[in-house]
Amino acid sequence: MSEPRVDLPTPILVPPERAGEAVAALCDAFHDYPVMTYIVGDAGADYDRHLHTLIHFFVSNRVLRGEPILGIEDGGRLVAIATLTPPGERPIPEAIPAMREALWEVLGPLAKARHEVLYEIWQRYTHPGLHYHLNMLGVRRSHAGRGLGSRLLKEIHAKSLADAESSGVTLSTEDPKNVALYQHCGYGVVTHARVTDALETWQFFRPDDAAS
Repeated sequence: MSEPRVDLPTPILVPPERAGEAVAALCDAFHDYPVMTYIVGDAGADYDRHLHTLIHFFVSNRVLRGEPILGIEDGGRLVAIATLTPPGERPIPEAIPAMREALWEVLGPLAKARHEVLYEIWQRYTHPGLHYHLNMLGVRRSHAGRGLGSRLLKEIHAKSLADAESSGVTLSTEDPKNVALYQHCGYGVVTHARVTDALETWQFFRPDDAAS
């Protein structure tokens, strides 16, 4: 994630009616991401359908909770997406449990079990205080390397800084190449765990006064 160029588009707040476009962009960005391949597993010809079902669930969670989805457009098409959870507790919308059960009906019990293992590891560490959490940050493969991820991060950091309730931003990554990139953006590693021989996860926190 190189430093954003000054001519990069300003991120927009993606409205709920464009959630499907956000899902499509994230499916492209995360097609081979370690978390997705781990949870979906060896789905063969059904891999793309199962990946779409999984990411659709993740995005729908944000939409139903009224949480922000940021996007960057190119020619009116969403090419980079960030989904956020703002500070504070919120009730779980009534539709989500049924959606979760429908998700595992499609992906199957083994995928559900793998997700539960990873989720339990993520839940072992909860950063104290109120903060934003970056759930997903993805850039279409056709637009990788253009600084769009960094531009979204800059927008998220500004949101946190402007929010009197927030002390910073948390996120996780399962791609070892991202560790140094997030550290360059002012994030510090707070936990690191191995999920399987082939999968490990890092959790980060960036305080609002961090240099980047």
